Amino acid sequence: MIKLPDSRNENILININGELYPRDEAKVSVFDSVVQGGDAVWEGLRIYDKKVFMLEEHLDRMQASAKAMAFDTIPSKEEIKEEIFKTLKANNMYDECHIRLTLTRGKKVTSGMSPHFNQYGPTLIVLAEWKKPVYDNNGIRLITSSIRRNPPQCVDSKIHHNNLINNILAKIEANLAGVEDAVMLDIEGFVSETNATNIFIVKKDVVYTPFADSCLPGITRGNILRIGEENGLQVKEKRISISEMYSADEVFVTGTMGEITPVLEIDGRKINSKKGAMTSKIQALYSELVKREAVTIPQ
Repeated sequence: MIKLPDSRNENILININGELYPRDEAKVSVFDSVVQGGDAVWEGLRIYDKKVFMLEEHLDRMQASAKAMAFDTIPSKEEIKEEIFKTLKANNMYDECHIRLTLTRGKKVTSGMSPHFNQYGPTLIVLAEWKKPVYDNNGIRLITSSIRRNPPQCVDSKIHHNNLINNILAKIEANLAGVEDAVMLDIEGFVSETNATNIFIVKKDVVYTPFADSCLPGITRGNILRIGEENGLQVKEKRISISEMYSADEVFVTGTMGEITPVLEIDGRKINSKKGAMTSKIQALYSELVKREAVTIPQ
């Protein structure tokens, strides 16, 4: 018996290239690039109290990723916004929602890797769901994955692409270990990020996060750096070793899907028995930022 995480999502309408489809009818072609090779870019957007948070920043990153992937046609931000707002209105979604926004290179005339086969234009998918932050706000446990994060000489982490097999393999390891997620190291053995989030550690009231070399420069990550600068907190980028992570005073992870989540244990090493003071302070400052800067959804 299939059970949805939120039963309200059984009857959602999904937007594909401007057309709204019931959940069970929302499909893309087997010739679409996202099916053929994960050839697509994506963003996650969170909805709070009739507002979308960091909308411009997410759309800027989507367009930049598509440009880096040499998409022949990229919709304008205004076109994408129109489809986002139309989808939210159709589903009457204005709070505690999350959008998975996907732009594929589009349908091909025949199977194969070459973008020359893409002659139909891109495919835009707006998948809005009822979805609260996905992690336990009281804290999660992690392991260190054996799967390395791609270095920029292989696949640049600044391209927010759909080819997520490394992350999926790391998540499988976390599932098998009975924990929420897995820390991924870079090719030199330094901490990069988890399979789904950016990672921060706190030591002696200084907050550190890895350089965005082999990790995604996440938008929530960027907001934490900004919060630190605006509120007199020391938030710095540095290379972080595994032992530094184990011996941290606090660890937390960040991302649109889960916001800011404390980490209580990594590889069996106890970090904290409960959420730390710095993590709580940053969560509060982040909530204020959301209220101040989210974009109102047109009614």
